Amino acid sequence: MSAFESIDLFLVNASTACVTPLAIFIQIQGCLICLILAFGWACAAYVRNREIKEMKNEMKSGNSLAFLCHNINELEHSKQVHLPRVSVVMPLKGFGEHNLHNWRTQITSLYGGPVEFLFVLESTEDPAYHAVTRLLKDFQDEVDAKVIIAGYSTTCSQKIHNQLIGAEKMHKDSKYILFLDDDVRLHPGTIGALTAEMEKNPEPYDVQIFIQTGYPLDLPSGSLGSYCIYEYHMPCSMGFATGGRTFFLWGGCMMMHADDFRNDNYGVVSGLRDGGYSDDMTLAAIAGAHKKLITSPPVAVFPHPLASDLNFSRYWNYLRKQTFVLESYVSKVNWIMNRALFSVHCYLSWGFVAPYVMAVIHVAAALRMCFSGQVEALNIGGLCLVGGLAMCTVIELLSMWNLTRIEVHLCNMLSPEAPPLSLTTYNWCLVFVAMLVDNFLYTVSAFRSHFSMSINWSGIRYYLKNGKIYKIDRGKNIGPKYTDLSGKNLYGKRGSPPNVSFISSLAEMIDQWRQPKKYDL
Repeated sequence: MSAFESIDLFLVNASTACVTPLAIFIQIQGCLICLILAFGWACAAYVRNREIKEMKNEMKSGNSLAFLCHNINELEHSKQVHLPRVSVVMPLKGFGEHNLHNWRTQITSLYGGPVEFLFVLESTEDPAYHAVTRLLKDFQDEVDAKVIIAGYSTTCSQKIHNQLIGAEKMHKDSKYILFLDDDVRLHPGTIGALTAEMEKNPEPYDVQIFIQTGYPLDLPSGSLGSYCIYEYHMPCSMGFATGGRTFFLWGGCMMMHADDFRNDNYGVVSGLRDGGYSDDMTLAAIAGAHKKLITSPPVAVFPHPLASDLNFSRYWNYLRKQTFVLESYVSKVNWIMNRALFSVHCYLSWGFVAPYVMAVIHVAAALRMCFSGQVEALNIGGLCLVGGLAMCTVIELLSMWNLTRIEVHLCNMLSPEAPPLSLTTYNWCLVFVAMLVDNFLYTVSAFRSHFSMSINWSGIRYYLKNGKIYKIDRGKNIGPKYTDLSGKNLYGKRGSPPNVSFISSLAEMIDQWRQPKKYDL
């Protein structure tokens, strides 16, 4: 038997095996997963598009500031002077290509009430220290902002440690505290919109909004790794596009009541401080345990440009951090929920990929049969399944494209002063490849996280035991020099910028960001 005959025999047998009842179930299940994702994105697009229509109607009615507030009467001075004080806490780590612009959008918010901005770093050795101090020097007479050195964490992740130190240092009269990641690009009216939602349910206390959150809109840089991250976030985004109550929480944007941190209500401080690894998962678990309300307003979607040099290795590190989150927990119930999420996500991820593997087998077998003149041996049932999967995939990609298109439009309307975002640079063939790669690797990453019980996060290695951090290792040789998504440099020299070219480029970027420019997505 020749090599080609052996291949033909293998493909025919494999194609036949892929039309057994179990295989057919797996392929139909894959089609259903595609359609469920498409439906979820369609619902999310409806919520976002409804907000766009409301803004357009307000503009037609003469409210040119609809991107700040739907009711223009709320912008009167008599209303603005009574707005509550907000403390914005931004834990920083490293300095990347988009950070300066992101920080600038945060401190130049058009919120009409009193607001302070607290940039919290672990030490002056962090390259972000020099960058942010230079930026704040330019705005020292315009905004209430300061840099806080938090020191090194010993009982929780460095990010949580920085957040808690920021909460300790916030103004005594602040009513709300807003935690922002340094890769969040705010809209001018974001703080005002979040505050307005928090003020809607002041009494009774049990129906108050506990946390308000949002979600990023990834802008891939062109690499497969960046598209994998975009694809990873897209299924999660439908949970944040509810226009109201949600069970999901993103640590990049969280507005809470300041008194919850002053008084350690519901154990928010102790839960984070005592072994906390993930801020959003910990707070979401606390909210669930106490039946507290988490909401996500439709305007809380933020452009998130990914690093131009984001390679596949950094994507893998990011995925490892995301799956490692499921190994941390604050209670037995939280552990059970995380195990359930772990199992379901792994099952659905490989349940999504498996039909495409079978489809490749069906197509390869059909091509070999056609080339060898054995058309009568074609597996018609298998080809029908391939056709159904292809149709469902097209529907899924169209729904993903539509949601992305609407969110890009919404971001452009919410930030009319910024260079417009565009879909023209999105490569949808890479999006499809990223869907397969990300879903296949998710399960691999999840199992590795489960058995390793340690993770490297921005040059710091954390070890978990019983769902809590119990050991922290630091050192420049522990991890990569750059972070995963933003490509931020993690290390610098004590007391001075890393080098002269860094200062020169920093000054040049500050000058450029003062002027409108075209950003490549």
